[in-house]
Amino acid sequence: MGPQPTISVANYFIGKAHAEGKAITPMQLLKLVYIAHGWRLGLYGEPLIAEEVQAWQYGPVVESVYQNFKHYGREPIARQRSEWGPDGNIRIPTITDEALVPFLDSVWNAYKHLNGLQLSSITHEAGTPWDIIWNHLGGARTRGAVIPPDRIQQHYRELSQRRNEQPANA
Repeated sequence: MGPQPTISVANYFIGKAHAEGKAITPMQLLKLVYIAHGWRLGLYGEPLIAEEVQAWQYGPVVESVYQNFKHYGREPIARQRSEWGPDGNIRIPTITDEALVPFLDSVWNAYKHLNGLQLSSITHEAGTPWDIIWNHLGGARTRGAVIPPDRIQQHYRELSQRRNEQPANA
């Protein structure tokens, strides 16, 4: 199983929110995609997405998620992102590996009750990959400083070992 298209993961969480009648903001979505990617790296040693994660002022960001949903601002995201398919028709990118669905559901269930600020506070804690890159390794001076996948993997692996934390059933 390889990494999923980032927009497919984002669309999955938007679909879950809408199916449950929950609002999801761009900030929540950014953090959920990052957290899911982190848990996938930490628990299974494989990336969820192939896109790099950057350290921005307000936390870890996967730029394509930001670019695709920033126009919502602080408002809830109204719909999943669509794109033109190879056949010339509009399609909604979805998860291509159904084996990932239980994992994504466990991440959703573990974090869906948190708003964007609460999710952001999790990703900003001292010692997190974002904190290390942004506050200690000069990321604040470098636009788009990349948070290395191995740093993300190490953080989530340590979380699972230290606190036996992981999304339910992951």
